[in-house]
Amino acid sequence: MGKPYSIDLRERVQAEVEGGGSRRAAARRYDVSASFAVKLADRVSRTGSAAAARQGRPPGGGKLAPHLTALLEWVAAEPDITMPELAAKLKAEQDVTVHPASLSRVLLKAGLSFKKNAAGLGSRARGRAPGA
Repeated sequence: MGKPYSIDLRERVQAEVEGGGSRRAAARRYDVSASFAVKLADRVSRTGSAAAARQGRPPGGGKLAPHLTALLEWVAAEPDITMPELAAKLKAEQDVTVHPASLSRVLLKAGLSFKKNAAGLGSRARGRAPGA
């Protein structure tokens, strides 16, 4: 996904359009596409702001969101459960097929981390201490 143009460029293009220049002329002057200038002017007329819209999917969705509490309970009951075992349990109990890496990302976002102890064995813990 590309990066949005800077707010100062957006404001300069919009100021030229508001100053009476055409959208396409403003696009040529600031070396941006005509489509950008047209869409920018439309956005400013709808929202009043030249700021870029948020990119990407809205947070909090995904197919694992409804199952997060069950996943956290299973990990709390069995801290050393592996991601493939957790995926198999989710498939067996809730009929949801998911890749183990997706489970790992969801658990990391939920605040769980995987830390090995001195014996080389892993254990899941809620969060990490600052500086640890």
